[in-house]
Amino acid sequence: MNPNSLHEAFMKEALKEAGKAFQKGEVPVGAVVVYQNKIIARAFNQMEMLHDPTAHAEMIAITQAADFLRSQGGEKHRGSLEKASLYVTVEPCPMCAGALVISHCENLIFAAKDLKAGACGTLYNITQDDRLNHRLNVTSGILEEDAKILLQEFFKNLRKEKR
Repeated sequence: MNPNSLHEAFMKEALKEAGKAFQKGEVPVGAVVVYQNKIIARAFNQMEMLHDPTAHAEMIAITQAADFLRSQGGEKHRGSLEKASLYVTVEPCPMCAGALVISHCENLIFAAKDLKAGACGTLYNITQDDRLNHRLNVTSGILEEDAKILLQEFFKNLRKEKR
């Protein structure tokens, strides 16, 4: 399988998670963490459900993946996401980008840019800042239109409800 079709296959899984968020009235962002070509964590935004402003899909997926890797590596595993890739439907915000750097995640693949809070190349570039101790390989635009359509539909519905 070529790299782009592999990226698309994993991004489709992240889009499924975003669909779950959409169904629950959350901003439709979904994420999966891949390690050794297997999905080890899945998450979607849960800020409204959990009443937690930090419950972004990326943060939940990072926590799940670190738990999984620790359980596989025993007590010596320090919770890092070295050699892991995070697929997410929208460009991470500063909080999530910082968590990816701190976790030593190797790759970030996202679908749509976030023009208001994107911290992986759009407004900021936290994931590739030379002043930090770790940088990620970043790929963007994978199934971008699919992610944009989901977001547009969500916000269109939200505006209708507020009228």
